[in-house]
Amino acid sequence: MEEEKSFSDICGGRLALRRRYYSPYCCEFGLSSPRLSLRSLTAVTCAVWLAAYGLFTLCENSMILSAAIFITIIGLLGYLHFVKIDQETLLIIDSLGIQMTSSYASGKESTTFIEMDKVKDVIINEAIYMQKVIYYLCILLKDPGKPHEISRVVPVFQSAKPRLDCLIEVYRSCQEILAHQKATSTSP
Repeated sequence: MEEEKSFSDICGGRLALRRRYYSPYCCEFGLSSPRLSLRSLTAVTCAVWLAAYGLFTLCENSMILSAAIFITIIGLLGYLHFVKIDQETLLIIDSLGIQMTSSYASGKESTTFIEMDKVKDVIINEAIYMQKVIYYLCILLKDPGKPHEISRVVPVFQSAKPRLDCLIEVYRSCQEILAHQKATSTSP
């Protein structure tokens, strides 16, 4: 079963939350942000090239125009490959673990897997960001030496920065799966 809902990020931008249920104890959440705007891309490119043309008219050196074109192309490729994340996915399977995947605009994907026996809990935490309080979903990892303590906090959906209403939907589903996993792991 698949469903999609629309939410907003902390800046008011649109986000789409896609939820897929593979079974009652396996769920995938995909959070998609808007693609790169052609308008903003054109504006940045024109600004760089106009500044380069202004320098060209002052210095009369054609290397300035060539450098502006080169810097614009390299900057755009770097932005698409290392910065602009189109989709973040959280896959939680009660018997295996949690997989987080980030898909970049260039097609590159980055995946992290956390085994379920290392997961202590999934929580919604708060932080101060740009003079406002924001909420974020994070995974608490158990300390191997002291199982009742936390060794690391792993944030989820770092790029999209969804608002609290979106995080609550993901949190509730994660808690249902974690509760089932804890119940089955403690029963004889």
